[in-house]
Amino acid sequence: MTRTLEFYYDYGSPYSYLADTQVEAIAKRAGAALVRKPMLLGGVFKATGNASPMTVEQKSKWSAFDMPMWAKHYGVPFQRNPFFPVNTLALMRGAAAAQIDGLFERYHPAIYRAMWVDGRNLNDIAEVASVLTAAGLDARKFGNRIQDQDVKDRLKATTDEAVARGVFGAPTSFVGDMMFFGNDRLPFVEMALKGELK
Repeated sequence: MTRTLEFYYDYGSPYSYLADTQVEAIAKRAGAALVRKPMLLGGVFKATGNASPMTVEQKSKWSAFDMPMWAKHYGVPFQRNPFFPVNTLALMRGAAAAQIDGLFERYHPAIYRAMWVDGRNLNDIAEVASVLTAAGLDARKFGNRIQDQDVKDRLKATTDEAVARGVFGAPTSFVGDMMFFGNDRLPFVEMALKGELK
């Protein structure tokens, strides 16, 4: 039976970006399926009483060292977004819409690159539209689509599901009922997918 890696993330989480650069290869090595699950991290924080580590000065300073170190380790481009924090509600609804409409493979990498490689201001609707257009997507259609009820419901359902499963931050990975929080737990995710972790 093929195992599945369920990956809960939010585009506003730099560690979600870093982990996302690795999950496809991990799933492939393990012969597993990968299911990305866009959730609203702000909604998770509200439901669980958690807060962004970037709101804690010491953690924020440490992350400024830690995140580039992980990017170097993975061999991927990365820069802290100068416009952080970003309200990701529209972006996460966009991910839900892209999954529903079969456009996720274009949408997903474009948003992550804009946020954590190019340092674009994704609080600005015009900037988001520019990113989508460059990715070959209809920015105006996306702007309308994220207001549709099925899209709102999809994102809320995934966020509620995450909270019900014990998620308190991003990224969070599941292999069956085993939950792994954080980019640094990916080696254990791979072990679980290969049946080496019980």
